Amino acid sequence: MTPVLIALLLVNAAFNALVWPQFSRRIAKDPRARDADGKPTRFLIVHAVLIGAALALALASLIAAVAALAA
Repeated sequence: MTPVLIALLLVNAAFNALVWPQFSRRIAKDPRARDADGKPTRFLIVHAVLIGAALALALASLIAAVAALAA
């Protein structure tokens, strides 16, 4: 794998690891995240799934970059 692609994977992993947790905190504080009874709404659930997927992709990018560096 070329150094450019390895760098791209590392930048992707770093960006996702920095941005999505902060976004998650903002979503959790949003009034649309919970209903009147305090239960999570679809708004919160959908965003939690999206954030989880983004963080999973960040981890996969990091693993791929480390594997490429080790090879």
